[in-house]
This record gives sequence, structure tokens and C-alpha cells, in this order.
Amino acid sequence: MNLNLWKIEQEMLAEGFECICGVDEAGRGPLAGPVYASAVILPLGIDIPGLDDSKKLKEEIRDRLYDEIIAKAIAFGIASASHEEIDRLNILNATYLAMNRAIEKLAVKPDIAMIDGNRNAGIHSRSVCVVKGDTKSASIAAASILAKVSRDRYMADMAEKYPEYGFARHKGYPTKLHYEMLREYGPSDIHRLTFLKKMH
Repeated sequence: MNLNLWKIEQEMLAEGFECICGVDEAGRGPLAGPVYASAVILPLGIDIPGLDDSKKLKEEIRDRLYDEIIAKAIAFGIASASHEEIDRLNILNATYLAMNRAIEKLAVKPDIAMIDGNRNAGIHSRSVCVVKGDTKSASIAAASILAKVSRDRYMADMAEKYPEYGFARHKGYPTKLHYEMLREYGPSDIHRLTFLKKMH
């Protein structure tokens, strides 16, 4: 277990915050589908072998950690904001919406939420930004895994509904294949139309 992953939580504890949750998102960059967010409160110092930033982990390891995090967490919330909400609000505000929904789903109210990244203006509860938090904080790393796995599973379902776009391969991200499929078939019902304006 990487003990450094608990350093920020320990600092928060020293400042008087007892119930600390990590919050992260998945899917800000794709051209299709919702943005997902998760909020996780872990027992302080718990050992979850292999816990790390979701982007560094193979899919099968993320899936295993997803189950372990859900089993061991004091509380967790997983939520999303739809492609329509992204088009209406813009991606930043839709991300805040998903994060707020995830925090609201927590069965235990946190004293403070640690938000991955450098912006938290749209978070309704008491919060602090942690830049690159998914590599520095166990709670945020856990949230990154729950959000990423949940979104990937959603996009796998969409791959069956819209097989022509190759969602199972690129999860909606702007790959060469995805752009080729868009040019051939046009946007699906789950594409973010505001993201497609940049296409030529």
C-alpha cells in the first residue's frame, strides 16, 4: 500500500476534519455519453492493494478494485450528468452537477470533500481542490475508479445499442475511428452536439 496516498487525508484530519470524502469524475473529454462522478468516504488508512489513479490501471484491475472499494467504503455515491445536460450547461458545469449528485448520494455527510483538479466553484458542500488528487489521495483515487468503471460499463451498454460507432473500443473519446464513424453515420442520440461543432 502506498502510504503517501493517505498523506492529504492525514493533514485534513490534523486540521479537524474527521469525515473526509474524495471526489473525481470520468468522461469530460468524450464526444458522446454522460460525464460520471463519484464521491467516496474510506475508513482512514485502510489497505486496498493496488489502489491508484484509474487511468494508470488495466481494466481488469479497475474492476477488481471497484468491487473492493464498494465493499470497504464507509459510504460512496456514483452519479452522472447526461449528454443533454452537458450541451445545455457546458462540460464544466455538468461535471459540477454530477459531482454534487454523487456527494448527495453519500449515506454519511462528509465534513469536507476533496475535489480532484483545480476548480471547485460549483460544488455545493464544503470542499477543497487537490490538483492531480487521483495520484495523491486514496479517497480521490477510489472515486476515480468508481467513476471510470461506471462510465465504461455504461458505454459498453451503448456499444450494443449503437454498434456502428465502436463505443466498446474508444468509450466515446475522440479517436480517429470515432471521427470516421461520425462522418459515415452522423451523430447518435447520445452524442454531445456542442462537442461536434469543432468537426470539419
